[in-house]
Parts: sequence; structure tokens; C-alpha cells
Amino acid sequence: MSYKTDKRIVLTLDAGGTNFVFSAVQAEKEIIEPFVQSAKGENLEAILKNIIEGFNRVKLKINKKPVAISFCFPGPADYENGIIGDLQNLPSFKGGVALGPMLEETFGIPVYINNDGDLFAYGEAISGLLPDINRKLEEAGNPKRYRNLLGVTFGTGFGGGIVSRGSLFQGDNSAQGEINRVRNGIFKQFDAEESVSIRGIKREFANYTGINLASCPEPKEICEIGSGKKPGNREAALKSFESFAIAAADALCNAITLVDGLIVIGGGLSGAYPLFLPKLVTEMNHPFETTAGQLLERLEITAFNLEDKADLEKFLENSAVEIPVPFSTKKALYDPIKKTGVGISRLGTSNAVSIGAYAYALQKLDTK
Repeated sequence: MSYKTDKRIVLTLDAGGTNFVFSAVQAEKEIIEPFVQSAKGENLEAILKNIIEGFNRVKLKINKKPVAISFCFPGPADYENGIIGDLQNLPSFKGGVALGPMLEETFGIPVYINNDGDLFAYGEAISGLLPDINRKLEEAGNPKRYRNLLGVTFGTGFGGGIVSRGSLFQGDNSAQGEINRVRNGIFKQFDAEESVSIRGIKREFANYTGINLASCPEPKEICEIGSGKKPGNREAALKSFESFAIAAADALCNAITLVDGLIVIGGGLSGAYPLFLPKLVTEMNHPFETTAGQLLERLEITAFNLEDKADLEKFLENSAVEIPVPFSTKKALYDPIKKTGVGISRLGTSNAVSIGAYAYALQKLDTK
């Protein structure tokens, strides 16, 4: 599914606990320079007026009437009906706020709200990692094509979204793709996000170095220390990202064994992938043991690092063979090797979210 030639315009918003970033998308591209407004306000009314003002500013910057508003907003929420629940980062939102219906009444166009992890995954499925890998498979002469994608974001939190055969997967309670709630593979009493997040990296680095968590450097600096670009305790930095990779791999295995597709990683920590991705993929391929003392593959599929040249070449290899059709002279193609690939966002997280929001709105309009 592609909207690269579609002339319709959708207004978008990337909403966080600190800032609201407004933009407009046409033909899968932002057509204005995104601008920021504060997410803070004295009360709920002030915040809602900020959102309305932001979309009005976007409308003044475009030369065509938009067909919809589509954006990500923190949860918990009833996204399908545009209702936002009690938010930790925006405490003025309590008891259910009908944000979608309010904006529909204000602007007279359809409004669609989703989780950022969902829209990130959808953007990468529409014009990011998924079509990129399928294009590479075609160029390699491999007939295999992927149609399912698990998108995850590593940052302040650990988010996720699932796209299956062109459609964004939606649950019954707007709680789909919440990979942060799977059990932590290292600390069994915690959820995965306690390790797969900025705070997880900082906590591990502080533990390894014996420093106070309050004085711990940010992951960007820890990454530079681990890469040898900055002086510091390099061993501690590498161990911090190794723990991060082990916890992330366990969560991704639990998810991809149900999704069976490719995996794309975004978020603020994704830029540190040289420090965690090789270990993450190795860990995904680490086998279980059975009670009989035998080894059992962790996944029915083999994971490949799509950012590693040698691993990518192996992933792209055509392993299909011809087998005879019983009681016939015909042949059938059979690929005995099942593969998944883990790669980094091709679009950039924010851009992927915008494209995902755009594509989701047009898909909903076209299927009405």
C-alpha cells in the first residue's frame, strides 16, 4: 500500500508530555516545517486550546483543505473513539477526555488518534523498512516477500505496534502492541520497560560504575563512552548496553513468535544500535533447553541483523528449492529456512509516525 502520489492533505501531531509537534503530510511527505507548542497548561482547557491553536496554525500554512486530522497521543486511551484516559505525563487529562470528538466538531473533518508505537510501525510498513527489505529481496532475485511488521521504539519507554498485510492491528481495548508489559527477562519481578528504556541504561551504568543514579550521564554519552569516542568507563558502558540487549531480545522473541514478520526499531536509543543490535540478534537465536537435556530453538524462525552486511546477505539469499508434487510431473517451490530480520528505522521515528498517521487516516477514509 502506498500513498506517494496521493494529493490529499492530513494534519498531524506528535504529542508528548513536554511538547506538541504539529505538521501536515501529503503524498507521504511533510509539506510544512514542523513547529512546536508547549504541552503544558494551567488546566485542561488551556491545553485543549493549545491543541486547537496548533492545528489552526497548520491550516494557515497549507494551500488546500485537509481531509482529516490524524495523530499520536499518549495513553491509556480509547483510541477508536478518540477518548483519552488518565495520563501520567499530562495529569490534567483525567476521567476520560473526548479529544477526538472535540476536534471533529471544531474543524468539521474526521479525526483519528493512535498510539505512537502503532503509527511508527505503520509508517515503516508503508514506506520504511518493510518496502526497503522487499525491494532488496527483489534485487537479489529472491521471490520471498514480507507483509507483516513488528515496530518497537526504544526511548523514555518501550513502545510497540503491529502491521499485518497492509493493516494496522487494533485490539478490542486500544491496548494492542503494548510490548512494554511483557515480563522482564532479567528481573522477573519487573516489566520489560524497566530494562528496555533510558532509565534501564542509566541504572545499569550507575550500578557497574558505582556512581549515584542522579549523577549518571545520559545514554547518548554512555554510548559515546562505549564507542570509544569519549573517555570514561568503557567496560561499564558496554555491559549496560549488553543488559539492555538481553532484555530487549527476550521481549522481541515473545512478540515476534506471535507476529511472524520483520522487526523495525526506532526511538531515541535506536542510534546506539552498533552497541546493542549484534548482541540482541545473537540472544534471539539462543536456544532453550528441554527437560530431556536437548536444545530447542528459541524461535521457529532465525533472526538476522539487517544492519550487518554479512548477515543481510545471508538473509537475502534465496533458499527455496523445487520439490515434486506427488502423483504429478509438476514441481513446487519450498523454502525450508524461515527468517526474520531486525533493522533500524529507515525513516526516522518522528517522520515514520507522521507518515503512519497520514496513511492510517487515508486508509480509514477509503474503507468507509
